[in-house]
Amino acid sequence: MKLLVFEFATATGLEDPAISAEGLAMLEAVLEDLKEFKPHYLVSNRNKIVKSKAIPISVDENIYDWLNKYLKDYDACLPIAPEEDYLLYDLTKIIEKNGVKVLGTDSGTVKLTTNKFETYNALNGKVPVIKTERIFFEDDLEEYGRSIFHEDIFKVVKPVDGVSCSCVMIVNSLDEFLNAVNSIKQFTKFPYFIMQEYVPGESVSVSLISNGETAVPLSLNLQNIKISSGEFIYSGGKVPLNHEMSNIAKQTAKKAIELFEGIVGFVGVDLIINESGVHLVEINSRLTTPYVALRQIINFNLGTAVINAVNGEIPENIELNGEVNFYKEGKALRVSVLK
Repeated sequence: MKLLVFEFATATGLEDPAISAEGLAMLEAVLEDLKEFKPHYLVSNRNKIVKSKAIPISVDENIYDWLNKYLKDYDACLPIAPEEDYLLYDLTKIIEKNGVKVLGTDSGTVKLTTNKFETYNALNGKVPVIKTERIFFEDDLEEYGRSIFHEDIFKVVKPVDGVSCSCVMIVNSLDEFLNAVNSIKQFTKFPYFIMQEYVPGESVSVSLISNGETAVPLSLNLQNIKISSGEFIYSGGKVPLNHEMSNIAKQTAKKAIELFEGIVGFVGVDLIINESGVHLVEINSRLTTPYVALRQIINFNLGTAVINAVNGEIPENIELNGEVNFYKEGKALRVSVLK
């Protein structure tokens, strides 16, 4: 199998603190796991060095143009990219149009799960999701805000397609609401944003492998998220997290993923856990950062497991040996293994 792997920021030379460090770490981890296939990977000639013995392909043109010219020479492709601005959807669509096997979720499902409001509608009434409202920028937001913030209540506002807590803010006054909306408007190309009930608790995620029909939870993970000046800041996490509600969280994530036939490969589900239960925040139908940590303590090769899942096979026996902390430090993602 002639295999291409690419990570959007590395392939384009993009320097974005929200995705660059994690993207590079995921790329290096996947290339190491799939080294038996001697994969090629894309790297911009103005990007940092990738620590890998895989075969680099220098890209000095628009990545979309490159893919449309050369992708047909490959049998399979694993894209690593954020959902925002439909980036992952557009890239996955190109892979499919070129007749190349996608080692991940299909484009239609990526498009659906990119939109957090559409995801909410698909899940509402089936799993415990956080109440979510769609609000258009063209609405009378000042009047709308006045109707809400007349009591001491808290809301979370966010872009409908954001990643890594970008522009996710907690507000409890009209001024905070309007300032948050203005920030989101500069960030997204969507004509609307979403507002959710603020649910205090522990931020976690569940990592899973799915073959499009059956999803297998691999681990419950801690997410290090703090609130600074009203903005949510994500800085890393821990794999696995031992919690009394671990099984409930895993089963909730499993049920949510299995509601989407097109979700395939390594994926993640974000949740909040508190005394009242488990509350699903969003679905990431793509490779997520805990992959970098989980691969070091799980009892099989995660990269191979992704390929097997695309071919319909999912792991049966899952064992985790140890604990891994990961955190952002400058432009790098640091990983600390504790066994």
